[in-house]
Amino acid sequence: MTYVLGLSTHDIAAIRGFYAVFTECFVARDFERILTLYTDDAVVMPPNHAEISGHVAIREWMASFPKVTRAEFFVDEIEGGPDLAYVRGKYAMTLRIGNDQAPIEDRGKYIEIRRRQPDGSWLLWRDIFNSDLAPADT
Repeated sequence: MTYVLGLSTHDIAAIRGFYAVFTECFVARDFERILTLYTDDAVVMPPNHAEISGHVAIREWMASFPKVTRAEFFVDEIEGGPDLAYVRGKYAMTLRIGNDQAPIEDRGKYIEIRRRQPDGSWLLWRDIFNSDLAPADT
């Protein structure tokens, strides 16, 4: 892992702590709580989809996302400065599409840009991810 001196160990711990909360909420489909982890003007750029801007649109997109029964996030890199940070990593998840189909295993990578808030928290401002698997594999 690479860390730049612009972020304190407290900043890095706060950013890393995000994933436990996000994972719990994502699997529980607690989209309202997930949205508290994003800035009001957040942009999400999922694969095979136009960019999604703002809480209302992000909530609608998340509600249409298949049921996630398992999600893991692996941080490879955190770098940044006083007010902006980025995170690069990988993910693995299990999806359920309908009740009759077998679970789908997915894995991929992501880059997030975080903005420090006045209270010191690091909210997601820009979020892009994509699968490592070919469309026929998912």
